[in-house]
Amino acid sequence: MYAVVRRYEGVTDPAEAGRQVDEGFIPLLRQVPGFVAYYWVDAGNGVMLSTSVYEDQAGADESVKRAADFVRDNLASLLPNPPQITAGQVVAAG
Repeated sequence: MYAVVRRYEGVTDPAEAGRQVDEGFIPLLRQVPGFVAYYWVDAGNGVMLSTSVYEDQAGADESVKRAADFVRDNLASLLPNPPQITAGQVVAAG
């Protein structure tokens, strides 16, 4: 499995960002082959995190592309700063 974590800082409206992610973005991710799970977390103080898990690196790479497109097209005013992206192979899970 592969996971991708994106950290967004300077989020202007966390509630609205969460609504749009839930209604618009998660359905797009579920279509990516190898999709396992997705989580969108409000860490407070204008910071939000996403974690997506895929069966393989190809799915993880596709999720990064789709996230960038979705933010650009739908969330640019809510997520004004580019995310910090960390990705890699899952080596332990519970």
